Amino acid sequence: MIGIIGAMDIEIEHITAQMTDKEEKVISGICYTSGKISGQSVVTAVCGIGKVFAAMCAQTMILKYAPDAIINTGVAGTLTPNAGILDTVVATQLVQHDVDTTYFGDPRGMISGINVVNFPCDENLIQAVCANIDGHFIKGTIASGDVFIADEQRKKDIAESFGALACEMEGAAIAHVCYVNKTPFCVVRTISDGADGDKVMSYEAFRQEAAKKSANIIINIVKDGLK
Repeated sequence: MIGIIGAMDIEIEHITAQMTDKEEKVISGICYTSGKISGQSVVTAVCGIGKVFAAMCAQTMILKYAPDAIINTGVAGTLTPNAGILDTVVATQLVQHDVDTTYFGDPRGMISGINVVNFPCDENLIQAVCANIDGHFIKGTIASGDVFIADEQRKKDIAESFGALACEMEGAAIAHVCYVNKTPFCVVRTISDGADGDKVMSYEAFRQEAAKKSANIIINIVKDGLK
């Protein structure tokens, strides 16, 4: 079974529409839809915006459905001139840019207890994603935090501090949960906005199209079958 998580309805609805034999179950306010796409068992969920909802959703999905892998799909803001609107960023690793215990001498972004800054995505999933992208894409670090980045200085800070290519609000929390549960994962995000004040309105203009592009990549992966 493949687990698929998005923060918003627009990031998941196109995938769920492709499913047959659907069964819904609501747990802690989050609706999980299990079924099949081209004979492949899948479970989808709209987790809600932010790291706490994302972590709740991933942990529940693992405990309830035991997916062989989890893919986070959706939109993101770009942190690099190498990824423009409607380009896709495939995460090789995830970092939580708003975690900061540097006061104690820790590197910025380090998750205490497991002492991890960057959560690496599964190589097989990365390859499967890249093989199913139509159009320009880049691979690299995606940074997550509980803030919608719409400021040039904050954008520059995250890019320079973590070498991140894109920013969003859920991926690294899902990665964190998958990491401690030893569940393979990856994150696929299509750029909806420039993560800065001048261009942030493009988020409203392009988020629907960007979300559908990411969703189509996931559908193709499922239909192709994970190798």
